[in-house]
Amino acid sequence: MKVKERAAVVSQTKLTEDICDLRLKVSFAGECRPGQFVSVMREDKSCLMPRPISICEAGDGMIRLVYRIVGGGTEEFSCLGAGDSVTVIGPLGNTFPIEACAGRRVLLVGGGIGIPPMYNAGKCLVSREGDAAPAGVAFAAGYRSETYLDKDMAAAAPLYIATEDGSCGTKGNVLDAIRQQGVVCDVMFACGPKPMLRALKTYADEQGIDLWVSLEEKMACGIGACLGCVCQSTDIDSHSHVRNKRICKDGPVFNSRDVVL
Repeated sequence: MKVKERAAVVSQTKLTEDICDLRLKVSFAGECRPGQFVSVMREDKSCLMPRPISICEAGDGMIRLVYRIVGGGTEEFSCLGAGDSVTVIGPLGNTFPIEACAGRRVLLVGGGIGIPPMYNAGKCLVSREGDAAPAGVAFAAGYRSETYLDKDMAAAAPLYIATEDGSCGTKGNVLDAIRQQGVVCDVMFACGPKPMLRALKTYADEQGIDLWVSLEEKMACGIGACLGCVCQSTDIDSHSHVRNKRICKDGPVFNSRDVVL
């Protein structure tokens, strides 16, 4: 069940020039699942619409939000410090099918600001034990140049990096790194730019890999009422009666066979 509450800022640091790491104290941390997000609003209501931010980590009464400064709203969030507060609604959206990965090799693929939710899902998979544990977990992350969360991911599971300028790992995109390193898997979870997801879908179809994607989109209400964040689907939506899915309500996680990328 989603909750709207005032959340205290525990800490905030910058991971790069435009990537921030925000920790918030919330009552629903224990209810958060990999793939979900929260909507964040300033207490002074200087931003009319909330900003959707994926959950990077959750537990011990806190959530970790790693986000990019891209406009006025996130620029204001970047100025928050310990003792400040924001209004948060969450957890929102559906989750990656973690339970279906038992005994299977899973590759978590993130590009740009799609990396934080992949770290969250990977940590959850790594922590599973017994018959619920996957056969193997690995990360593949694509960056323009400067990396972030790479040390966190590498501490949890094998990590394959691609950078556009070749400053770290494979020069090129994340699929180049997967191919160059000969990474094999049965299931892929992915989040990132649409061109990356399209390329991964083609690759997954060729290799017989089950692919689940988390879609990024500008959102207004964040609860499925406004139809402002739809994507084209392969079936007819029961709410809008057209070939659309509401990313905030029906997603953000979809099987790649169910949406048009």
